[in-house]
Formats: sequence, structure tokens, C-alpha cells
Amino acid sequence: MKNGSQLTKRLLTGTALILFIALVLFRAPLWVFVLVPTLLIGLGLNEFFTLVDRKGIHIERWIGLGVGLMIPLSIYNGFEPTKGWDLFFMVMALLTLFIIQLRRRDSSHAIIGISTAFFGIFYISWCFSYLIKLRFLEGGPIPDGRWLIVLLLVVTKGGDIGAYFVGSWIGKHPLIQRVSPAKTWEGFFGGLLFSVAAALALHPVFPQVAWIHFWVLGLMLGVLGQLGDLSESMIKRDCHVKDSGDLLPGMGGVLDVIDSLLFTAPICYFYVRKFLIGV
Repeated sequence: MKNGSQLTKRLLTGTALILFIALVLFRAPLWVFVLVPTLLIGLGLNEFFTLVDRKGIHIERWIGLGVGLMIPLSIYNGFEPTKGWDLFFMVMALLTLFIIQLRRRDSSHAIIGISTAFFGIFYISWCFSYLIKLRFLEGGPIPDGRWLIVLLLVVTKGGDIGAYFVGSWIGKHPLIQRVSPAKTWEGFFGGLLFSVAAALALHPVFPQVAWIHFWVLGLMLGVLGQLGDLSESMIKRDCHVKDSGDLLPGMGGVLDVIDSLLFTAPICYFYVRKFLIGV
């Protein structure tokens, strides 16, 4: 297990984040809630572009940040739910990146630069924006989209916590050592158990939803959350860094915190919309 000082920092930062999220979600105006994931997207994208810059990959950072921020803001302004404006912004970003590369004298590594910028927008902005879509997803057995966000965060981060403590306690068998040496199979299954337990514990919030959906969501989000964590670890290892940043004491950067949500947020949205609301 990590040393006491590091663990204390992580616990204090985690507690502060939980209180902040609860306040923003249930007490603050809607625009404030939308502003938070938008800000996290901007910070996460900036960290990602900084990481790839270490590898010598040239990125049009401001274009990537601009398009990345347009996606969550378009959802808030009512464009996305009916007209698919998030995809429009991504196509425009791709077109703009190509135009800029065409104007350069040197076209070497153009494909790498364009692909990496587009990947960053999709991976961070498009995926994390589903947090906002969940907020607006209501109907049928889902009376309030805010509780869907609670479900997503509790199940996903419950898996993170379970994997961390179980792995630190009894972890012996490496999961994927070349990507993240500290992660173990024991931690993986411990995190999965925590995710399922967290999902089942939230059933009273959605009494009209059948129990089977909480089992499915617990298992699915538990696996995807840890895959998201591993995926970001692979990116950091490729860029030869331990953390994506140092903004959050004991946790690293913004990307280190939201990594497990990048896969779970869109999948949770599609599952709830298809199987619980039926739209």
C-alpha cells in the first residue's frame, strides 16, 4: 500500500471532490453543473496534449481545445439531443486540422498529428460529455437524471476504490505488468465486487427498475471503469510519465481522475436510454 502521507492526501482530495460534486449536482444551478465537466474536459485535453507533445507529436492545441469545449456546451444549449451537433463539431475539427496541415510547408508526420488531435477530442471531450447527457436523461422509471450521475460515479469510482485497496491488501498476480505493474487480478476482481455492490445499494433510488439491471450495470461499468484506468495508464507509459499532471494532491492530474469515467459514461447513457427508458 502507498505510504501514509500519499494515502492521506488521496483521502483528503477524494473527500473534497465528493463534497464538491454533491454541492454542484444538487444545490447549484444547471449551468454551474455543466460548467464543471466542461472545465474538466478542457483541463484533461490540455494534459493529454502536453503528454503527446513530450513525444514530439505536434498538435494544434488551441483548435483541439476549442472544439473539445464546444461539444459539452452544444449539449447544454440544446443542439445535440435533436441534431447531433457534437458529431458536427468533430467533423469540423477534422476538416480544420487538414486545412492547417495543407498550409504547412512540411507535411511530415501530418497523419500522426491529425489522428492524435482527433483521438484526444473523441477520447476525452466526446466520451466525458455523456456525463451531461445523463443529467438530461429522464423518463419512465428515471424521474431525475441527477441520480443517474450518482449511479455512474458511485459504481465507477467504487470500483476504483475497491481495486486500489484490495490490490494493495492481497494483490499478488499482476494484471498487465507492462502497462501498470501495480495493478493485480485480485484488485481487478475486488474492484468488480465493489462496483456490483455499489450498483445494488442504489436500487432504492430507482424502485421501479428491475434488480437485473443493477447487476448488469454493476458488472459492465465495473469492467469498463478499470479498462478506462488501464487505457490511460498505457498512454502515460507510452509518454514516459507517472501522472498526467499534479493538479490534485495524491491523485495526479485531471485525466488521472476522470479516466475510468471515459468509457463508463457513454455506455451507461446508451444502456439506460435503450433498456430502461426505451428511446
